[in-house]
Amino acid sequence: MSTRTSHAGTGVGTGMGTGVEASVDITELYAAHRLALVRLAVLLVDDLASAEDVVQDAFAALARRPEAVRDPSRALAYLRVSVVNTARSALRRRRTARAYAPPRDTGPPSPEESAVLAEEHREVIVALRRLAPRQREVLVLRYWSNLTEAEIAAALDISQGTVKSTASRALVALQKSLREIEGEEER
Repeated sequence: MSTRTSHAGTGVGTGMGTGVEASVDITELYAAHRLALVRLAVLLVDDLASAEDVVQDAFAALARRPEAVRDPSRALAYLRVSVVNTARSALRRRRTARAYAPPRDTGPPSPEESAVLAEEHREVIVALRRLAPRQREVLVLRYWSNLTEAEIAAALDISQGTVKSTASRALVALQKSLREIEGEEER
């Protein structure tokens, strides 16, 4: 099976309107230049397996778009540029992958940690229920939903100044309520 492609009628791979047809034989290019292109890619990506992938991608791109090379004598130059660009992309992906630090899996909390956390959450929820409705709304929107003062003001149809003062008073009231809850539990 030949990979010789003819581009008659496309204006690509022809003698620029002279009627002389030329074509790129990818099989011949591959056999003649693959090793040199892999060596080039190894110098760029520093890894043989990645270099081979880069060269394979360059040849695959040429096979998908043989019309990209108008002059068959420039096919090798096209492949070199493709190898360099693909190597750059591979290095960017590699750098991005190495920079990513997955979240540290700490595993499930111990039963003791769960009990303490559950108790603290319960206390906060009880203290929140003791607040005035608007104070509770402002604190929940601010600290649970992570909304800005402007977003809270828009959501509650109040001014930003009201959001600030309500949040300040609500935090004081919440702290007082939490102390009361702790005092009730100590008795």
